[in-house]
Amino acid sequence: MSMRTVRPASVAVVAIAALLAGCDADVSGAGTSSNTAGGDITVFAAASLRASFTELGARFEAENAGTAVEFSFAGSSDLTTQLISGAPADVFASADTKNMTKAVDAGLVAGDPVDFASNTLTIVTAPGNPERIASFADLANPDILTVVCAPQVPCGAATAAVETATGTDIPAVSEESSVTDVLGKVTSGQADAGLVYVTDAAGAGDAATAVPFAESSEAVNTYPIATLSGSENEATARAFAEFVTGPVGRDVLVRAGFEVP
Repeated sequence: MSMRTVRPASVAVVAIAALLAGCDADVSGAGTSSNTAGGDITVFAAASLRASFTELGARFEAENAGTAVEFSFAGSSDLTTQLISGAPADVFASADTKNMTKAVDAGLVAGDPVDFASNTLTIVTAPGNPERIASFADLANPDILTVVCAPQVPCGAATAAVETATGTDIPAVSEESSVTDVLGKVTSGQADAGLVYVTDAAGAGDAATAVPFAESSEAVNTYPIATLSGSENEATARAFAEFVTGPVGRDVLVRAGFEVP
């Protein structure tokens, strides 16, 4: 009689324990299934994103054990050319929509690009602004050695747009392939002035003086990000893109001087 009462109870206890164990397994799985990031990814990013993305890469790796983010920073047009030529990458962040559109048209982008930041131009000079540059029109003076980005680079296209809007022709002494190269020419003393993004000027600190100009609003560059269709680690690529557009990414970008949606 006792055997009849003990055995069903034992079975019930085992069944309940198994059920609870199954529930625990499901809960544990649910906690990790959303965190699918792992392995290595390569991110192609506009040169003006170097400081912000370097920080975001480190924070992404810290929050996702087993991941490694490698960056290639350059002018967006150069990066697009490399991607179209077959360079392997997992994520592309451009400093304008034009170059992202080229990547989309070439069938390189998985899903829809997401706009995550915007940037505007400012003038940078040597510390203290020794040439006393006060306006965009001052850059038309041939005695002021000014460097700009090449027209195919987003910062160069923005410069050309402001020139057209204001009727100003800048006799640039050189056209650089990235905004960081423009800044480098000014901070090294090879030029009196340059046109860079406000974020680059802020990042230069005491090495340069920024001279804002109202006409910069004539050319606002929007930055889109997208995962690439050739990615061998799509889950981590997508997770990084979402990290950039999420709260952490927005905070880092705002602190760097970007505007965010």
